[in-house]
Amino acid sequence: MSILLRLTRMLWAGVLTASSGLAAAQPPISLVVPYAPGGATDILARIVAQRLSQELDRSIVVENRAGGGTIIGAQTVARAQPDGNTLLMATSTTLAINRSLYKSLPYRPGDFAPVGLVAEVPLAIVVGPSVQANTLQELVALAKRDPGGLSFGSAGNGSPQHLAGELFKTSAGISLTHVPYKGSAAALNDLLSGQVSMMFADLAPVLPQIKAGKLRVLAVTSTRRLASLPDVPTVRETAVLGTADYEAVAWQSVVAAPGTPVQITQAYNAALVKVLADPAVVKRFEGDGMSVRTSTPQELASYMESESERWAKVVSASGAKVD
Repeated sequence: MSILLRLTRMLWAGVLTASSGLAAAQPPISLVVPYAPGGATDILARIVAQRLSQELDRSIVVENRAGGGTIIGAQTVARAQPDGNTLLMATSTTLAINRSLYKSLPYRPGDFAPVGLVAEVPLAIVVGPSVQANTLQELVALAKRDPGGLSFGSAGNGSPQHLAGELFKTSAGISLTHVPYKGSAAALNDLLSGQVSMMFADLAPVLPQIKAGKLRVLAVTSTRRLASLPDVPTVRETAVLGTADYEAVAWQSVVAAPGTPVQITQAYNAALVKVLADPAVVKRFEGDGMSVRTSTPQELASYMESESERWAKVVSASGAKVD
């Protein structure tokens, strides 16, 4: 066991003893996922929970609390005791985008105790077999011939998938009909059955369908091609009119209940950074179309603010709204 890990566990035990006197009987840590099971956030959370549990020598239970554009899950953690026993797998929606979409929220994103960044998640533009387009250029041409006739599903109003679609619409000068779902898995099911035409999708849940030939991928939303899809161009590479600067990358992080002592979040951060440095974890992330990104708690707090400003511009320019 490394010296850093020993110090991390000793620090945690000391904090718990000082706050409750129950160091000998530590309860499981709840990692709340604000989406339904099966989506990229859920997949990521389960990878992190399993490895982080080993590093902290504590049980971690993944708890799905879907709905309300991640608000239900976020509110659960916002109201939890600040004892380090409740964490949130927080997305760019939760901590940055929702500030611009809602006039009021039942939680304040800046009040969460930041632990650290976990990953960046590019999206893939995928279409169902009934859509007569094999390239992004053909898709745009199809949308221009039939304004609003193509629909795209997302994990919910205000989700990165939703705003990626809204940004693409305004960039390419086309009309698409947005269909929100309670999580990516439900949207994917309807894409496969032909209920919606396309998705700006997290790669992890759609990659098996792409490999099986059930979905076609036309482009990725990052600025660089993905290792798992090396032959698929970026949106920028397709040279579709208006998309020269297009980029839509979601991100994932871990935060704790507001008021959680900094000693606890720092201890969790040390363990999280070690987990994310594991080559096996890095390879697993890349295989699912994600890339590891770590930070200190302070860096995550600053990043939340800069991302809030960036997505506020996208929301304003696109006119994206929630129900």
